[in-house]
Amino acid sequence: MTRDRYSSVREAPINPDHWYAVATTDEVWREPVGTVVWDRPVCLFRDSAGAVHALEDRCPHRLVRLSRGRVVGDGIECRYHGWRFGNDGQCLHVPGRDPAGIPETARAKGYPARDQDGFIWVFPGRPELAESVHPMPMPEWGDLDFIPSIAPLSCEAHFSFVIENLMDMYHDHLHQRHQPWSADALLEVNRGEGCVEARYSATAYYRIDRIWSALQLALPALRRPHPVPLVVTYEYPHWKARLGDEFTLYGVFCPEGPRRTRVHLVHYTSLHRLDSFRKAPAAVRRGVKRCLRNIARRLLKRLISQDVPMIEEEQRAYDTAPERRPLELNRALHAVQGLIGKEARKAAGEPARASQQTL
Repeated sequence: MTRDRYSSVREAPINPDHWYAVATTDEVWREPVGTVVWDRPVCLFRDSAGAVHALEDRCPHRLVRLSRGRVVGDGIECRYHGWRFGNDGQCLHVPGRDPAGIPETARAKGYPARDQDGFIWVFPGRPELAESVHPMPMPEWGDLDFIPSIAPLSCEAHFSFVIENLMDMYHDHLHQRHQPWSADALLEVNRGEGCVEARYSATAYYRIDRIWSALQLALPALRRPHPVPLVVTYEYPHWKARLGDEFTLYGVFCPEGPRRTRVHLVHYTSLHRLDSFRKAPAAVRRGVKRCLRNIARRLLKRLISQDVPMIEEEQRAYDTAPERRPLELNRALHAVQGLIGKEARKAAGEPARASQQTL
């Protein structure tokens, strides 16, 4: 890695022409919610039919946050002066003014938004591209064989440090008592269009083959080590991992700025080995899924509490001595850095560079 390339990764902006997970579905109901995507303030709200909408979190009148206001009908009303905006951002009502006299420029910028697989997704880039790009698919969300657990990760660091933490399976040493797996060897690194895949041999510590065995996620003393394949993938800008056929994890990103990153980690526990459960009526399976939801949240929070200080320390080390280069031996991370640089160049309109498909 040259100095320029390394520094450019740590300072790289996001490519806005992707969908970013800005909130969970449960967080956005009738009250507006404010969030941020790479220094862009965004206001989320639902209309009377429950559809989610996203506007710039700035009233064009005095630039105060629309998320401080309230939802009225199918639009949102600014708390300061009562200007009311439709779900497309156009101002429809100004107290004391004839609607015909409201200028066309009285508009809050809108962003494409979707409610999918338990998350609210926003597309901060060119709106005309939103339909041709798709949020990270999570088919397990609606599958009765998978139990989801969600935990937020938030840290004061560039998103590149966070994704490298997730792609480097050798840092299981940090977690020891709580890590669901340990990496034995990096077998292969593959690059595709917009993605990096790393394949490891690993040891998993949980086996879900009895209904009670899901308790292993909450009680580490019940762990049952066994060898499994581990595949981790950076599908820019998000991450996923598959540990054998029992666990799937996702990291859906919302970089808030150059030194602030928010990620929701989603852990899916598969119950596919439980034949008796799979033969049960759908209503029973749905109830079990609801009751066991977030069974692994405590485990995720423990891992996050150990990861975040390390990630933030990496960021501080870079900020203190940006000319100093770490000695990185994991070739998967070099591929990740290359992809981040490629997406930053795409966002800037620069031509792509040739890259190898297999490392």
